[in-house]
Amino acid sequence: MFENINFSLEQGQSIAIVGPNGSGKSTLLKLLIGFSIPTKGKVVFSDNGKPLDFDLYRRRLALISPYLALYTSLTARENLQFLATVNGDLITANEIDQVLAQVGLEGRGDDFVVAYSSGMLQRLKYAAAILKNPAILMIDEPTSNLDDSGKKIIFDLIDRQRKESIIIIATNEKEDYTLADKLCQLGG
Repeated sequence: MFENINFSLEQGQSIAIVGPNGSGKSTLLKLLIGFSIPTKGKVVFSDNGKPLDFDLYRRRLALISPYLALYTSLTARENLQFLATVNGDLITANEIDQVLAQVGLEGRGDDFVVAYSSGMLQRLKYAAAILKNPAILMIDEPTSNLDDSGKKIIFDLIDRQRKESIIIIATNEKEDYTLADKLCQLGG
C-alpha cells in the first residue's frame, strides 16, 4: 500500500497525512497506534535516538476516528469514566465537566450517548482522547460529522492541544491541512 514513510516530530509539532481515498491514511494511523502490525518494516518511537518501550508508551497515545465506537447505553460521563478506568487513569467529576465544556457538550454529560447526534459523538471522542493527556494525538478525519460550530470547537481544541502533544492527522480535506505544520503525501 505504501512504503518508505519516515518522519520525525517533536512536542508541539504536527503533521497531516494526506491523499485520496484508499491511499492508506487510516491504515498508517492504525499501524502507528498498534492496532495493526506492519507486513514489512517496523514502527519505532524514539526519544533522542533511543527507542522507547511501546507497551509503556502506548498509554500516552490517543486516537480519534469515525470508526471508533462509544457505548450508547451509557451516558457521556459514564463513557469517559469507563475509558479512563480502562487506561488506568483516575479522573474526577470536575475533570469530566471541564473536558465536556471544552468540546461544547457542557450540561450534556448525563445524557445517554444513544441520543447524541453524529457530531456530538465525534466531539465526545475528542473529550475521551484529551482526558488521556496524550503525548501523541492521532486524528483520522478530524472534522468528520461536524457542523461549522463543531469544527471551530475542534480546531481551537487541536490548537490548544498542540502545545502539549504531537498531533498526527489523516485527512483528505484541504481545510484540515491548516491544522498541521508538515504534510506527508500518500498515493497519487
